[in-house]
Amino acid sequence: MADNIKPTGGYDGTTEPVTVVLFGASGDLAKRKVIPAMFDLAIHNSLGPRYTIVGFARTPMSDDSFRSALGEAAKSISEVGPIDPKQWDEFASNLHYSQGDYDDPESYTRLAKCLDDLESAKDLGGNRLFYLSTPPEVYPQIVQHLGKAGLARAKSTESWVRIIIEKPFGRDLASAKELNKTVLCVFEEKQVYRIDHYLGKDTVQNLLVLRFGNGIFEPLWNRNYVDHVQITAAETLGVERRGGFYETTGALRDMIQSHVLQLTSLVAVEPPASFDATSVRNEKLKVLQSIRPFNLEMVAQAVVRGQYAPGKVGGKSVPGYRQEPGVSAISRTETFVAAKLLIDNWRWAGVPFYLRTGKRLATRSTEIVIEFRRAPHMVFRERDLEPNRLVLNIQPDEGVSVSFVAKRPGTEMSIGNVNMDFKYKEGFGEAPRSAYATLVNDCVRGDATLFDRGDNVEAAWALIDPILEVWTAAKSAPVPQYPAGSWGPHESDVLLGRDGRHWHNPS
Repeated sequence: MADNIKPTGGYDGTTEPVTVVLFGASGDLAKRKVIPAMFDLAIHNSLGPRYTIVGFARTPMSDDSFRSALGEAAKSISEVGPIDPKQWDEFASNLHYSQGDYDDPESYTRLAKCLDDLESAKDLGGNRLFYLSTPPEVYPQIVQHLGKAGLARAKSTESWVRIIIEKPFGRDLASAKELNKTVLCVFEEKQVYRIDHYLGKDTVQNLLVLRFGNGIFEPLWNRNYVDHVQITAAETLGVERRGGFYETTGALRDMIQSHVLQLTSLVAVEPPASFDATSVRNEKLKVLQSIRPFNLEMVAQAVVRGQYAPGKVGGKSVPGYRQEPGVSAISRTETFVAAKLLIDNWRWAGVPFYLRTGKRLATRSTEIVIEFRRAPHMVFRERDLEPNRLVLNIQPDEGVSVSFVAKRPGTEMSIGNVNMDFKYKEGFGEAPRSAYATLVNDCVRGDATLFDRGDNVEAAWALIDPILEVWTAAKSAPVPQYPAGSWGPHESDVLLGRDGRHWHNPS
């Protein structure tokens, strides 16, 4: 299927029926994000004219109990507002369940028969989408058994088979390469959709439109006019009940390697020859390969880690990371990372990219800040004027803000900083759609533009691996603490302060 450009507003319809197999269907991610996204698509006629969803997990359940469990979860977490009971009942009639173990060949034999029976009964045509919403350690098992059961290949030239794999895709470069090798021994690259839900957000996609569709921005998007770029992905939540998982992951693996480097590559990408998956992903790969590699000295000077200590968030006292359930009392796992990147290419030479992510920070916000160089000659007396900034708010309130200086009302020449704001909900009359729904819709239509390719994943890990190696070797180096509810450790401010800059903290 050819790659397509999505029109603005809502999802593209699809004229092809589809069978979705959701591995890990009894898990938290499936209930909170994936099933609500598919329900959203279904009620907007964007999942397919005919469809069925088959949940696969270890938990014993009947079709009815599976539908009931998802219905209870959907009432409290739907992203489409209050659920219409009739719409849910119609959607639920297309939900089925196949219990099995991820490493049991017989489970896949039963699954294959279940799919054949449903597709025959509902005239679904054989298009199949496998969604891996499971712990990453079982990805290889599922992929290999799908291959052995003959489920990785389409039944005819008129149908297709695709697989969505959730992050994390590996935990370092070696494991990412091994996973890629396993997956590509069973599926072709064009069948594989490595999902990062950040790329489904409207503001992230709008970044490309903003850059390449507007003559007032594109000429300025380079080292001649941009002073620096900041990318912040801040959370107010701690690790909650995921302390055991987070102890083996940390913020660098969890956020920088995936979400934040994805945003970096989109900010810095060169104009693709066309807006299709191959061209866009080729250009993103070039960005990752142009980032200056980290060595021991650079890690010491340009990367900061931190760990949240007890503090207050929203006026409420919260424990520190080491007091969370499942976390070691002497843990060195980072919950905060700030880093300075340099991109060694013609467009961005000398323009630093500052990245920051953390848990238990002051505000939940993900934003990209493009800070422009100051005017070459300041003819006005005010010295406290802020530089011009273009801010893309990715969450929680998607929109774009431009700051500039203007004269205040009155007889005197007094000037100040003002903002011009655009909010998606106000501009288009509706809230942005679920990122997961956007990406599932893309996958059903065969548009891989917003999904990661294997070489892109490996290029991101190649950047991160040296940092992990330095931190692993530095067993006695202190991990800076920061109070929960703050903007991270003092060392993060020093990172920018050495360059005469400061963080733009979301309000």
